[in-house]
Amino acid sequence: MKRYLLKLSGEALIGKYDYGIDPDVVSQISKDIVEVNKTKNQLALVVGGGNIFRGAGLAEAGIDRVTGDNIGMLATVINSLALQDAIEKLDVQCRVMSAVRINQISEDYIRRRAIRHLEKGRIVIFAAGTGNPFFTTDTAASLRAIEINADMVLKATKVNGVYDQDPIKNKDAKLFKKLSYNEVIKKELKVMDTTAVVLCKENNIPLRIFNMLEKNSLIKIIDGKNIGTVIK
Repeated sequence: MKRYLLKLSGEALIGKYDYGIDPDVVSQISKDIVEVNKTKNQLALVVGGGNIFRGAGLAEAGIDRVTGDNIGMLATVINSLALQDAIEKLDVQCRVMSAVRINQISEDYIRRRAIRHLEKGRIVIFAAGTGNPFFTTDTAASLRAIEINADMVLKATKVNGVYDQDPIKNKDAKLFKKLSYNEVIKKELKVMDTTAVVLCKENNIPLRIFNMLEKNSLIKIIDGKNIGTVIK
């Protein structure tokens, strides 16, 4: 039995829409998550908020960066609640734990309680990033993975792993099956932000970048298939 931290971008929830949450996508992602839960492996999630709001983007338009990031944290709570609802409709217990206090709709993030939820077979969604401005949800994913002693961070994307170029713009882009943390940092590969990669490096937590849109990709990884790009 292993413990995984799955990082989902907010954009992954948009689906056929230009903005917001596509219920069909949330339903499919939830089914994949529940399949992992059935294997008795433990799964926690960190979800972004880019489908609703990006603090950094609004800061460029003149809004105070701290205020923008605070709004972005609340966007991640919205996504987390949507995922929780979809997961619990599949008869699996799920807890949303927020880094900022919103006691009426989520639990406060307490490390030992989060680990206890996982040990009891519940899925845990960490909302509101780190609870601090200037930190991305990628960094929050690495931080939470370290805190709960996760065996691996799984970063879900729209492409099949890490490439030397943008595979959407260039069909000749080369897929890396394996990279070191230092290679990612040195080549400035846009996998996760540098802080997130450094945190994983310093704590020896491997990263796997994979395509969440590919059917059964998540459960295949749990089954030991070599999908996507491994960074360690």
